[in-house]
Amino acid sequence: MRVDVLHPEAPAKGGSTGVPARVILAGALATCLFLTCGCSPQEPVTDAPATVSKQDQPNSMPPAAAADLHLTIDGLPVAVTWEDNASVTALKRHAALTPVEVRMSPHGGFEQFGPLGFDLPSDDAQTTTGPGDIVLYEGNQVVVFYGSNSWAYTRLGKITGMTADELTSLLGGDAVTLTISASS
Repeated sequence: MRVDVLHPEAPAKGGSTGVPARVILAGALATCLFLTCGCSPQEPVTDAPATVSKQDQPNSMPPAAAADLHLTIDGLPVAVTWEDNASVTALKRHAALTPVEVRMSPHGGFEQFGPLGFDLPSDDAQTTTGPGDIVLYEGNQVVVFYGSNSWAYTRLGKITGMTADELTSLLGGDAVTLTISASS
């Protein structure tokens, strides 16, 4: 294979172009350098996603402090004073993603209970409940009382603004559906 090396001042084969070879060579190098630099990133490229705040992530748990919990029983809004504990904080996070619907069942003539479908942190303590008390049982069941019982529970809250007779009318019959939702 034959390679012709031109002197920078020599004209290209086939005659003179009027442009010295040195200028053509410099232009070619500059073009290559420009194209190479323009294509290579200044920062390393990774497969890691861009930084996104937790609020922008659809499956992240929202901050509990930003949410207020609301309770309905068979569609009837019920006022509740919620406890300030880890169980309620976790419940707020779940309810902020999607309302928590619990199909309750009557039990013992003094309570309705039902599975949450997920676990919450619990801090059970021996407790005597009264009408309107809402507690967590075994970390994954919610119990609403219209009577009284003594057992180890984690307190979640208390229904307010209803008498014991009103609670018995609401909870003392057939199974009910409890819905816990959150708004910010």
